[in-house]
Amino acid sequence: MKKNIKRAVAGGLTALVTSAALTACGEAPEESSAGGSESDFLPCIVSDFGGFDDKSFNQLSKQGVDKAAEELGVEANDVESNTESDYGPNLENLVAEGCDTIVTVGFALSAATIETAKANPDVHFAIIDDAADADMDGKPDAENIKPILYDTAQAAFLAGYLAADYTKTGVVGTYGGQPFPTVTIFMDGFKQGVEYYAKEKGKKVKVVGFSGGDKGVFTGGFEANEAATNAARQIIDQNADVILPVGGPIYQGALTAIEDSGKDIALIGADADVYETDPNTQDVVLTSILKNMEQSTYDTVVAAGNGEFDSTPYIGTLENDGVGLAPFHEFEDKVSPSISEELETVKAGIIDGSIKVDSYLSK
Repeated sequence: MKKNIKRAVAGGLTALVTSAALTACGEAPEESSAGGSESDFLPCIVSDFGGFDDKSFNQLSKQGVDKAAEELGVEANDVESNTESDYGPNLENLVAEGCDTIVTVGFALSAATIETAKANPDVHFAIIDDAADADMDGKPDAENIKPILYDTAQAAFLAGYLAADYTKTGVVGTYGGQPFPTVTIFMDGFKQGVEYYAKEKGKKVKVVGFSGGDKGVFTGGFEANEAATNAARQIIDQNADVILPVGGPIYQGALTAIEDSGKDIALIGADADVYETDPNTQDVVLTSILKNMEQSTYDTVVAAGNGEFDSTPYIGTLENDGVGLAPFHEFEDKVSPSISEELETVKAGIIDGSIKVDSYLSK
């Protein structure tokens, strides 16, 4: 965890940490490049146990915080969580270090974020992929928490439509890490898109690996391990030639399964454009379902740094560019010539409501 900038606060451990950091540096923090004067705003971020090199939502969220810090002329603190038991202590340590705004990445940090926010009402929090609503009353459990959410079912619907058009076997599949709403929202939107294509085109396309709700193929976690590879093999063994893994680095298990199969199978990435974040995917990735986490995290931190923190939940949609599809990259010449235009038409229908996409965020 970086400790380049610390805000001095009275007493105890925080003062000692600050003093030590300044002594080690040998000089006071430089003046802010944003405003020409010293800034004591300290943005911070905590990963889930996937870490900041997950080539997915932890990485993108950190990039947003770092970009915001640069814009504000300060330097961010970041801390990685190795296990779930790290979440609470990591948050408490960042509060003690004087963080003004803390971004927590992922629904797994929800309970720790709520507890820490309630205990520290003067600190602003933003949580990625969770409503921070443990009591289920329709609003965050603390007024100083901003939920940052994404209706990825909309973008996944487009990916499902694309997959149904691309498949040669008539079978496409998806599997997830664990059946949390932020995982199954991808899988459900994907399934709806496939079914819409089949109905509109009068073609038979089968979805394997997910039948709705929490019924489907899940690895039990979010690690790129043998369980992720076996889940992908289970999908491939059902003759699927397009596969969507949902759950951070579990897509890496699909890469192994695809290579081992010796078949022509296309991968659809989730969260980030995995073609850009992981060169190992470039020969097999058809597209990726995007959550614009870098931009939404950047916007939230910049607003907080300018004294304009707003706890109103943000929901990324196709209309506000919070979600979308990545380019086809190496598959540009392999997809149907008309598919890009068709996807734009479907996107417009989703935005204007003429094509309905169901998700837990659309209700």
